[in-house]
Amino acid sequence: MLISEFAKATGLPVDTIRFYIAKGLLKPDRGLKGGSNPFQLFTPEEVTVARMIRLQQTLGYTLGEIRALNDEYRAGAHSPERTLEVLQLQIERLQHRKAALDAALTFLHGKVEWIRSGRTGPAPQMEDDQR
Repeated sequence: MLISEFAKATGLPVDTIRFYIAKGLLKPDRGLKGGSNPFQLFTPEEVTVARMIRLQQTLGYTLGEIRALNDEYRAGAHSPERTLEVLQLQIERLQHRKAALDAALTFLHGKVEWIRSGRTGPAPQMEDDQR
């Protein structure tokens, strides 16, 4: 399928698809037509890859990490043990981010309540180790 059809199938804007191609995240085939700028042809498998990229982004992976993981997968070097290792590491990273976000929310809720109460007492402070 051509890039416009791929965009419809994935829900991704064409510019995002081109960006993913430039970063090596998507690897469409090159068609014979199109002269010096040959058409890019996408397979149904690339639709699955695009959906996985979006999921991985939602899970907090960087584009560099996504590329490395997807390259491992394409090369057949992704065992169940490796998958568990990667997922466990991401769980730990997300737990750290969650703790930082929870601390920020606690601070903000405290600040809102402090303002609503007429600013009585000391202003809430965000702890240095929670930033």
